[in-house]
This record gives sequence, structure tokens and C-alpha cells, in this order.
Amino acid sequence: MTVRRVVVVALAALSAGCAATVPGRALPVGGGSAPSQEREIVSQYFTDFNEAAAEGAGTQRDFLRRTQHPDFTDRTCELGDLVLTIEPALSTLRADTKWKPEKATSRPRGSVYVVGVSVRIRRDNATLAEQIASQRVVVLDGRAYGFAPCPTG
Repeated sequence: MTVRRVVVVALAALSAGCAATVPGRALPVGGGSAPSQEREIVSQYFTDFNEAAAEGAGTQRDFLRRTQHPDFTDRTCELGDLVLTIEPALSTLRADTKWKPEKATSRPRGSVYVVGVSVRIRRDNATLAEQIASQRVVVLDGRAYGFAPCPTG
């Protein structure tokens, strides 16, 4: 994969809220911040995401598979040897009551939140791309779920 393709992957994944295979509307709708318990669940999701990244591509792949929203397990992708680290700006975390993934007939079960993030894409400890974007995280039954980012183009 060329650096140019990796940048395209980054832009595609992040422009869709880190869910290139299940992108939704670009503008979040809804409002209000997350209750403190759900805010902590979302925060822990990103901590666990980055801990998996620190262990390498295989561990992060397993994490993404385990935390893919259960309504969308058929929409996962392989990132190959790419590793993503995501730093959320939790002060931007808010409910997104109208969002649903592109081509989905219904919203994901659970409480959908959108948060501003900074994403770094690496291969072999070399940074290939960085992007600031929004990401959706869903809290369902006390657990946080996401939508795996996918290469496009």
C-alpha cells in the first residue's frame, strides 16, 4: 500500500466518522452531552483502543472485531499492517440522536454519541497520516461499540 493510498484510507475512514463502510450523515444531529457513566464507558473504549494499538496490528484487529457494533458485524474490514491511535476530545462528546450508518435501514441500538478525534495512522512505527475528524461510538448494555474503519478507493 502506497503512502498516497494510506492517506486516502485515512481521509475516507475519518470523513465517515471512522466508519468508511458504514458512513452516515456528515453533520451530527441531536444534542446534550453524555451522562457521566456513559462518558466513562466511551473514554475507556478509546483507552482500550489505543492499548490494543500499542500491542500491534493483530491485537488492534481483534479489538476492532470484538467492539464492532453487534447490529453491523457484517461491515468489518481488514487494515492489514496499519495501526491507528485515536485521541478523543471528550469535551466534544454529545448525543447524536438521528445518525444511522449509510445504507442502513435503522439506527444502531443503544445511545449513539459523536466525538471529535485526532487519528494517527502508522505502519512499522512510522506515521503515514494524521487527521482530525468525528467518530461515532454507541453505548449498548453498558459496553461501548464502534464501527471499524475501512480502506476505500
